[in-house]
Amino acid sequence: MTTRDAAIGPQLREISGPSAFGGGGRRFLHLLWVIASTDFRLTYFGSALGYLWSLMRPLMLFGVLYLVFSEIVKFGDGITNYPVLLLFNIVLFSFFTEATQNCVTCVVQRESLVRKMHFPRLVIPLATTLTAVLNLSVNLIAVLIFLLVYGVDPEPTWLLLPALLAVLTAFTAAVGVTLSVLYVRFRDVQPIWMVVSTMLFYGTPVLYSIEFVPDGYRELVLANPLASLLELGRVWIVDPSAPTPAAVTGSSLFWLVPAGIVVAVVVLGLWRFNREAPRIAEEL
Repeated sequence: MTTRDAAIGPQLREISGPSAFGGGGRRFLHLLWVIASTDFRLTYFGSALGYLWSLMRPLMLFGVLYLVFSEIVKFGDGITNYPVLLLFNIVLFSFFTEATQNCVTCVVQRESLVRKMHFPRLVIPLATTLTAVLNLSVNLIAVLIFLLVYGVDPEPTWLLLPALLAVLTAFTAAVGVTLSVLYVRFRDVQPIWMVVSTMLFYGTPVLYSIEFVPDGYRELVLANPLASLLELGRVWIVDPSAPTPAAVTGSSLFWLVPAGIVVAVVVLGLWRFNREAPRIAEEL
């Protein structure tokens, strides 16, 4: 070391904080499962009905909406298997809203863990999404039983349900990841997203089918990945005679629009979270 170097002192170097993915794939998956399964067990710990509570919320919402839109205003008269379709749509959309709304605050709620431990930060929002997936799995069992009891015949297309759920989960996780990292800096994200979620509920074919949307707006509605997924679920699971999104839009390539949006949201969400991950502890 020269006299000049000694006078200046030791050189400071930048040390990066914990990343979004660091620690190896095996450790990442282990942490993901441990956090998600623990949260799933603790959610209804000590309650009398236990995991049945995860089913009670969509069932109660289904009961109210079915009574209003099917028995009072006769909204579902023109839709085949409307009660089944309504329950199926509510369960899938409830998964999206539950996961994303819980993801908004998930990183901030684990502030003590983020400040004290060095682990891949992406585990937190993904574990929140995985917890919602476990709830969805319980709910879908009840939905499939209701399908059979209602008289819907099983079709080969039922085997496509895992593919539909995989895309829905990827999109939901990407939205949740983005919201979680934005909320660290901007606390207005939570009320804004609650309003957006309500808008999405009524702008997505949950209570109605795509045929009820005026012709000039159907492409816009189906550009929403949630709308296209619910309509595909309707064709594959509930009513094989229903029109597919491609048939509604008149283009066999229209699926590229919602698919492109899903890919863009996933890429941008991961990029944003990875960029902000080293500074999350400082922002809290």
